[in-house]
Amino acid sequence: MKPIVVVGSINMDIVANVDEYPAHGNTIFGRSLQMFSGGKGANQATACAKLGKQVQLIGAVGRDAFGQEILRTLAENNVDISLLTYKESQATGCALITIDKTAENTMTVIKGANDELTKEDITEHFKKAKEESVLLIQMEIPFDTILHSMKLAKEKQMFIILDPAPAEGVDKEALQYADLITPNIQETFEITGIKVDSEESAYKAGVYFEQQLGVPNSVIKMGSKGALVYQKGTAVFVPPVSVTAVDTVGAGDSFAGALACAISDGESIESAARFAAIVAAMKVTKPGAQKGLPTFEEVTAFCQERGLDLYQKQLQ
Repeated sequence: MKPIVVVGSINMDIVANVDEYPAHGNTIFGRSLQMFSGGKGANQATACAKLGKQVQLIGAVGRDAFGQEILRTLAENNVDISLLTYKESQATGCALITIDKTAENTMTVIKGANDELTKEDITEHFKKAKEESVLLIQMEIPFDTILHSMKLAKEKQMFIILDPAPAEGVDKEALQYADLITPNIQETFEITGIKVDSEESAYKAGVYFEQQLGVPNSVIKMGSKGALVYQKGTAVFVPPVSVTAVDTVGAGDSFAGALACAISDGESIESAARFAAIVAAMKVTKPGAQKGLPTFEEVTAFCQERGLDLYQKQLQ
């Protein structure tokens, strides 16, 4: 089993639950307001830790109440926070999230301390990162920092998983260092210009990633339609796991975290994607990007109840 290193954002999520999104300029009444620890990096690291893996999180927080609460929840979930950077001049990142009655969400992210995670911070922290780990990284921190992280990871012979999210932050230059990417349909369109609405169009996107951008492996997530695993010219469709969604915030992060866990255990990308689909389905049945993440024991019980295969191999 390989250790996992996650480089990414750390936020406090402020979540408003409403029946319908307000029209521009309008005021509506919501049903509830909740606060959860979040941020793509923190979510993915927590997903790994709750699934029983050793995971180091590299990111930045401010010295404020939000930062202290996030640190508490990360430590409570057994995430190694020894490689975090503390910024004096910026508040901890924050996401303002609205969830409607269909469980879909929109969000506004204030980057805060995330935007001050520097190449120098990464260089220092990577000295303590373990060789031949699995690196999981996203696009909510400065691009120079992302690129530097991926280059250092290559030097340490890490298997690099890039979750190119959000779509607004995608930069194609980073793709050349990724062993595996996990875009959703919006991110796929942003990168390739291909509208993914079927297995066939997802396959075309996988070919584009490989032939035009040099990424040999991709898992193209199609939401409720499932995912396509593309590997060097071959493709396998991973069907969705049917559940009743309550909160889709963090679904992609739970998928990425679970994918990294399975790969760290030596699973194939296809097997890892099937495991990730199960974990993501379980996540959306509960509120909170981190609070709603399942433990490995819960995933095992879910699979037994539904007759689903957990892994292709026995866990180490």
